Amino acid sequence: MLKKLAFTLLLALALLPARSQNALLYKISSNGLQQPSYLYGTIHLICPEDLVISPGLKSAMNAARELYLEIDMDDPSMMATMGEALKTPEGYDLAQHFQPGDFDRLAAFMKDSMRADIAPFRKMKPLVVQMMILRRVITCPMPASYEQQLVQMATAQKKPVQGLEKVEEQVAMFDAIPDSTESRMIMEYVNNFQQQRNAFNRLVAAYKRQDVAALHNELKSSPELAGFEDLLVYDRNRNWVPVMEKAMRQGTVLVACGAMHLGGNQGLLALLKARGYAVTPVP
Repeated sequence: MLKKLAFTLLLALALLPARSQNALLYKISSNGLQQPSYLYGTIHLICPEDLVISPGLKSAMNAARELYLEIDMDDPSMMATMGEALKTPEGYDLAQHFQPGDFDRLAAFMKDSMRADIAPFRKMKPLVVQMMILRRVITCPMPASYEQQLVQMATAQKKPVQGLEKVEEQVAMFDAIPDSTESRMIMEYVNNFQQQRNAFNRLVAAYKRQDVAALHNELKSSPELAGFEDLLVYDRNRNWVPVMEKAMRQGTVLVACGAMHLGGNQGLLALLKARGYAVTPVP
């Protein structure tokens, strides 16, 4: 379950505003780099028939000496680390963080739509439940992951996989959001599940068109995520740029992260350009 949670944790971070050019793959050059590096925007979970590794992305992977993801998903200790980070204190009860009646509706939803008993989750952080429900938004039973595909490619080429941040840091971001707020996010999905599924389908369609402006227009209307853009996107972008710079100065790397991190005046593309790099879309 923790491995699925790792992928769906990334999915949650994908459901946030983005704005960039109509491209997902970019070459990063100039500013003293001896060799170019590459930045690719992913959607973390998608139905297998919609996952396409383009020729450009294959070439970027072939050229890279290392693959950088948001977290190192090739780390054998990742699951244990995530399990530790998700622990709750003695006496914790998830139900206490829901409004009267909401927890009962959540329990009924999980039983009817997910064939799951809420009882084992009462001792877990709301993030765990949120990730389970997010997976149900996807219409196919076994979603695929761009990150997983890229890890497999890197492994086949015997190339290291690194993380822009640690698992503990990702979990800590959600810990910074009050449990009562996360419970309201959960109920947004429970109470408006079909609308959320429709929105995700539109997101996938925009992603397949590489239309990041459309992704932004679709996602900026997510009221349950309003107010957390800095915490979940922009602060992380600023933290990632120095990590990317250090790696790029040592040779060609491929950085793959959620597409929402690319766009806007606080996105990775703008931040890299501001640091003096040439950032060029790759067909």
